[in-house]
Amino acid sequence: MSGVGRSGALTNRRKRNRRSRPGGAGAYRRLSSDPVRAFMAAGTREHRKGRRLLAGIALIGAWAACLVGLAPVANAEDVQAQEWHLKAMQAEKIWKVSTGEGIKVAVIDTGVDATTESLQGRVLPGRDVSGAPGDETRDDVGHGTTMAELIAGSGKGGTLKGLAPGAKIIPIRTNLNGMKGADKKKEHLGEAIRAAADSEARIINMSLGGTAPHPSISEAVEYAAKKGKLLFASTGNDAQKGNPENYPAEYRDVAAVAATNKAGKVADYSNYGGHTILAGASEGIPEWCDGKKQRYCPGGGTSSATAIVSASAALIWSHHPDWTSNQVLRVMIKTAGLKGDEPSKYLGFGEVRPRMNLLEGKGDPGDPDISPLTWERTLHTKPKDSGQNSDAKGSGKEDSDKGAAPDKVEVADSEREDSGNAQLWWAVGAGTAVLVLGGGAVLSIRRARRG
Repeated sequence: MSGVGRSGALTNRRKRNRRSRPGGAGAYRRLSSDPVRAFMAAGTREHRKGRRLLAGIALIGAWAACLVGLAPVANAEDVQAQEWHLKAMQAEKIWKVSTGEGIKVAVIDTGVDATTESLQGRVLPGRDVSGAPGDETRDDVGHGTTMAELIAGSGKGGTLKGLAPGAKIIPIRTNLNGMKGADKKKEHLGEAIRAAADSEARIINMSLGGTAPHPSISEAVEYAAKKGKLLFASTGNDAQKGNPENYPAEYRDVAAVAATNKAGKVADYSNYGGHTILAGASEGIPEWCDGKKQRYCPGGGTSSATAIVSASAALIWSHHPDWTSNQVLRVMIKTAGLKGDEPSKYLGFGEVRPRMNLLEGKGDPGDPDISPLTWERTLHTKPKDSGQNSDAKGSGKEDSDKGAAPDKVEVADSEREDSGNAQLWWAVGAGTAVLVLGGGAVLSIRRARRG
């Protein structure tokens, strides 16, 4: 890939893996007359079994959250002790440089409970498009609150400590499984993305996913990207269940996030493909056990990984407030954990390593207007003839910094070596629109295939 660089390799892969897929709006069809549509928050393994049953019903527009949980954490002291990613990412050193202060992150999810000790004073007014009782600060599932805490939690009282504790959360609640009274007759994710795009949030966290696209969601993603928002979405937790396409992670303007285990290798449940951009820590990271939010359970999933990636972006953007979304993402890609320019279909360019920029000054931000995902001009902060084009140094086409130091938890590429992980395989999806959050909630949305 000499002379092309990490972003170039990615764009070529996206052209092959996304644009060549068969079908268009007409290729999508209703698989069931059942009106139920739900977002699944991938939380506990028990929840995942339930979500798989829903997927088996082949409902149209079923979106899911991507968490993977186990038994309750014994006591409050154990919670932060299980946030192993903070030590691995050298968070204490990073916080001396940046805490994410000044950055707002929109969390599109089951809602965010602003009353938890971890989030007090950290949640701003948002918007509720779910149709459920209450507002965006009501979370009957616990998934959205977990994501918000992993991003910006204070850790007060033995609660979750966020990677970007100085950031603020803007909750956007949409129709998810487990939300009594939510509107299940139409998709609201597109509306939620637009609401996030119109807010003061710079980053949009979508710890969720579904196996079929919808025009309103695709248009909302494009709208947000053109407004300079940085969008992250989970690849999904169904690698061993056919590895279906997962939207909105599949959209070209969204950075798709995979999950890793403590060894830095791809988690066995993490969906994969040519659209994967970055990876985040996941295995065993605590989550709220349920909507009561009385205790934490060991969790994980691509939902948690996505929240950690969003927090990483907040840290970098806070330190470089004049950068655009394209520049922040470009630096994240260039400083990620895998060596070389060719991304892995399992981990993309590797685990995020914000310390490489914040502590070591690595990563050329490049052209502020050119997307590192598509090489296309998505923003207009400078004239087209300003002398810097998409082939210029820093645009994302040149070779990346191959000498970047590895993190303490080295990321191994499952595609390049036998890591001992559970076997992964490709399978053609049955057309079920299941959106998997990095935890355990289910969100419902209708969609037609994107051409």
